[in-house]
Amino acid sequence: MNDAYFHPQALCASTNVGAGTRVWAFANVLPGARIGRECNICDGVFVENDVVVGDRVTVKCGVQLWDGVTIEDDVFIGPNATFTNDPFPRSKVYPESFARTVVRAGASIGANSTILPGVEIGTGAMVGAGAVVTRSVPPNAIVVGNPARVTGYVADKADAGVPLGDDVVRSPGGMALGVGGASLHDLHVAKDPRGELSVGEFGRELPFAPARYFLVYNVPGRAVRGEHAHKECAQFMICVHGSCGVLLDDGRSRREITLDRPSRGVYMPPMIWGTQYRYSSDAVLLVFASHHYDTEDYIRSYDEFLKIVAGEPMPA
Repeated sequence: MNDAYFHPQALCASTNVGAGTRVWAFANVLPGARIGRECNICDGVFVENDVVVGDRVTVKCGVQLWDGVTIEDDVFIGPNATFTNDPFPRSKVYPESFARTVVRAGASIGANSTILPGVEIGTGAMVGAGAVVTRSVPPNAIVVGNPARVTGYVADKADAGVPLGDDVVRSPGGMALGVGGASLHDLHVAKDPRGELSVGEFGRELPFAPARYFLVYNVPGRAVRGEHAHKECAQFMICVHGSCGVLLDDGRSRREITLDRPSRGVYMPPMIWGTQYRYSSDAVLLVFASHHYDTEDYIRSYDEFLKIVAGEPMPA
């Protein structure tokens, strides 16, 4: 067990504990559990047999990790968080197999939260204190409440929808957002007594000639859409009515923009992970796409997206 530390009052029957890991008083680790390097297993933690814990994981006091739980690297689990593994538990009645619950790398689980069986907590997500997680949590999402709902995303910088100031230099390429080649565009507005007209010309102000468009509307207020990247297709989004939040992620930086007027658009080039949420009840999102629909152009796994961005080889 290579330089792991075990408090004299800890019970650790597993021989698969990585170097530099510390197991503190009254923790109980069963024989089949696997715990990685440089972890901190605090007082009163219970780890059952079919549990995998990655490297550099912190598990605070009073946490129970039951059969079927996988914790990836760099996860933080707050005090008294509880994982469950049987959706219909009965005393002395055991399922053929327990539901698999996965907490992806870099996620944080708040104190006193409850994680129902079979869910996935996405990479970098944050579960608020006391939340009851009943469904899978998207990568980098912030969820709170009972049942837990997405209230935001972990972003390097958020733009609450304030108009671009006079000090911002407008150009045909829009304002760079620091996320890949994504850009924010304030489109020209013509006003007269008959009303207002917003216009943008593809090939001039806007970055490509579209091959198709689609409209997203009647979205339930707490629903999350997008959650994918494209290999080749670019998109330009305008919320022509109401408002919605757009999260852009290039695998290194993230930024959130609020679309809340017909004269504001966001250009999302290929290889940007895009998520749309916080739809108002009257929101209508217009999306122009540079390519025709092709299911093979989608990257739907965030972990796969990160590997592609990092240049890691993908399975054939």
